[in-house]
Formats: sequence, structure tokens, C-alpha cells
Amino acid sequence: MEIKAWDEYLVAEHEMIERAMAVLKEQLLTLQDGTQDTVRLQRAIDFLLEFGDKIHNKKEEEYLFPLMEQRGIPRQGGPLGVMLMEHEAERKLLATMLMKVGGLDKAAVHERIKFRDEGLEYLAIRAEHIWKENDVLYPMARRVFQDSDNAKLIDCFVRINTETYGPHAWDKFTRMVVEVEKNEERRKKLIEGLSYRQLDALMEAMPFEVTFVDAEDTVAYFNRLDKEKLFPRTRSVIGRKVEKCHPEHSVATVRNIVQGFKEKTHAKAEFWIDFKGDKILIRYFPVYDDDGEYLGVLEITQAIGAIQKLEGNKRLLDW
Repeated sequence: MEIKAWDEYLVAEHEMIERAMAVLKEQLLTLQDGTQDTVRLQRAIDFLLEFGDKIHNKKEEEYLFPLMEQRGIPRQGGPLGVMLMEHEAERKLLATMLMKVGGLDKAAVHERIKFRDEGLEYLAIRAEHIWKENDVLYPMARRVFQDSDNAKLIDCFVRINTETYGPHAWDKFTRMVVEVEKNEERRKKLIEGLSYRQLDALMEAMPFEVTFVDAEDTVAYFNRLDKEKLFPRTRSVIGRKVEKCHPEHSVATVRNIVQGFKEKTHAKAEFWIDFKGDKILIRYFPVYDDDGEYLGVLEITQAIGAIQKLEGNKRLLDW
């Protein structure tokens, strides 16, 4: 993994932690009726303790928090003290669950329910903690850190990984979380929580034009239907081969891009033109499923003239 900013590094670890949290929650909710998969439950707890605490929290406690303190952010009575207290609470709850998880299959209902409640308490603390760090603590640190602090922190983070799991530590972490998720038919996607109505409205609210060409090179979808578009198109385009939707002189290029996406030799293709008094950015991205199977091409068209003229800063509080 190549990440250039210390906070992006820690946020990427949060995402892995959240994947294990999702498995833990799934299994906790089955405890009352006794249908839990104890092996997966234990794997989730192991990962959250071994990676979430002994790797991730260690980076914060040994390097990030001390540096923040050096830069003037207080520990006692300040945000760092709260973070450390929450780390300790998480640690204790995980350790307690780890001791009890082996006996769950033979435990009485009230004991399983107590275990479930302790697990849900951990998840609530951890979820709130991750939000505080991503949205409050890390931005606070960015404001006080010096330019040289970034490289120092990343070096320290990598050292912890390497000392614990060797030079390929990140690959090891990835395999660990996949093992936690193993036997799950598929990872639950956030999009599953959206209704058709919400998803359609979301796509129509996009400030750019989106077109999807499927794996058979056929136009399957475009947004902003019946609305003004940079490049007008109607329902009749659906079902047409993509090469029939481009000028003849550009068909060879389109075929080359699509073939590169199918063979995974291209990660994107970008073009920009002057059109209707504006600068138009046209971008193509391959679409793959979780198993890497090619599903099609996403085309995004956007007028960026106004974006190119942006200067300085306009923050949320300036709105």
C-alpha cells in the first residue's frame, strides 16, 4: 500500500477495522437464538484486538498523540485524554469477549445475551471513536503539524507494521480481514440500504453526466433523462453498441479504450475539449465486480470551466 499522508494511512486502517466490526455485529445479533458462527465471531474479535488495538491504536498512542501534544494539543482535559480513555475501554471489552467467546456454544441464553450487549457496547464506542478521529482529531492535527511531520509519522507507522508482521505487513492485514469475512456469501454493500427511488434521485442529482456501457459494449444507462445535457441523448440510445454513439473518426480509439479496460491494461482514459463556451472534461473508467470480473465502462462528462477558475479557500463556515 502506498499512501502519502499520515491521516489517509490511519483512515485506511479504520476502513479495515470497520469491515471486521460489520462481521462482529452480524454475529452478535444471532446470539439470542443461538445460531451464531463462533469461529467467525472469534476471528472478528481477534482481528479487532490484534490489528485494531495492537497495531492501529499503538501507532496513535506511541507516535500520533505525543506529536500532537508537542504541537500544543493538551492530553489532560483535552481530546487526547478522551481518545486514550476510549482506547482503554475498547481494549477491556475486547479482552473480556475474547475470554468468553469459546464457551458461547454451550452458554445459557442469558449469558449469550450479556455477551451480545457487551459486544454492541464495544461497537458503539468504536464507531463513535472512529468518527471523532476521522472528522475531528485528524483535521485538528493537520492544522498544527509541520510539513516534515508527515514523513516522520508514516516512517513510524511502517516500522510498527514491519516489526510485527514483516515487510509485507499490509498484505497480511488484508488477508486477515478477508479471513474474518470468509464464508460470508458477499460483503454487505452500503448501497443495499438505498431504495430504488433514492438511488435514482441520487444519480439525477449528480452535477455531471453519467453513462454506463455494459460488458457487451451496449449502452445500458445514462442519467439526467429528459433534462438539459451537454451532449443531448434520448431513450433510443439505450441498447445501442457504444461505437454507434461516437463519430466514425473516434471509433477506433473507443474500441482501444474498452479493450484496455477488459484486459486491465488501462485504468482510465481522460479527454478535454472546448465546447459551448466552456471546458468539458470527459473521463472513462472500467467497472469491475468484487471478483475482478469486467462489467463495463463508466463515462463521466462534466463542464469544468468554473472549477478551473477557483482560487483561495471557501470553507464550510463561509457559506
